[in-house]
Amino acid sequence: MKRIILLFAGAFFIVQTGSAQTLRGLFDKVTGTSSTVSGSNLSNDDIISGLKDALRVGTDNSEKKLSKLDGFFGDAAVKILMPEEAKKVESTLRNLGMGNMVDKAVLSMNRAAEDAASGVGTIFWDAIKEMSIKDGLQILRGGDFAATDYLKSTTSTVLTEKFRPVIEAALVKVDATKYWNDVFTNYNRFSAKKVNTDLTAYVTERALSGLFYNIGLEEQKIRKDPAAQVTDILKKVFGGK
Repeated sequence: MKRIILLFAGAFFIVQTGSAQTLRGLFDKVTGTSSTVSGSNLSNDDIISGLKDALRVGTDNSEKKLSKLDGFFGDAAVKILMPEEAKKVESTLRNLGMGNMVDKAVLSMNRAAEDAASGVGTIFWDAIKEMSIKDGLQILRGGDFAATDYLKSTTSTVLTEKFRPVIEAALVKVDATKYWNDVFTNYNRFSAKKVNTDLTAYVTERALSGLFYNIGLEEQKIRKDPAAQVTDILKKVFGGK
């Protein structure tokens, strides 16, 4: 009986020691006191390089897709429609035979977003290159959208500030503000409750939402589809997950 107790005690000590070493090793990896990730041949530099490459590929692909003609307008998942508070406006104008004007307003909003999407690559890069080792480890072991969520949390405010003037200029370029003003000027003629919506803010928010949606799809592909791991570092970091 004493021998059995001693065996159990020895096994418990080994398990506890092993667990402590594992936790210590994981702590070292997260805090940067070790140069490789436990259980793999990935260095911290590999992880950061791979994640930066994934975000670069994802943002580049999203930019190319959305900045094309009908990149927004032709994709139901990201197409910019009238804002919820303007649905009554749209319905009223269509009932009054002004549907063509509403259609032009919707098209022009999407054209503005497509135009603005062509400049997002350089805006994202500043945030991507600031990624820390701890951020990288959390993203690598996170869910399918961990890198996209990280990018969204660290760039949304700055992106909005930088993106808004681009959207505003694009809206003017494609006469969106003119169509928008036409829509609400006509609606306000028939309604006692006037509508005053900030078109630039609305299109900026929807454009960024569509952009992050596409980056998320790209991240999923890179994590799961070997064909999407188009560089050596992507294969190394994500191929063995």
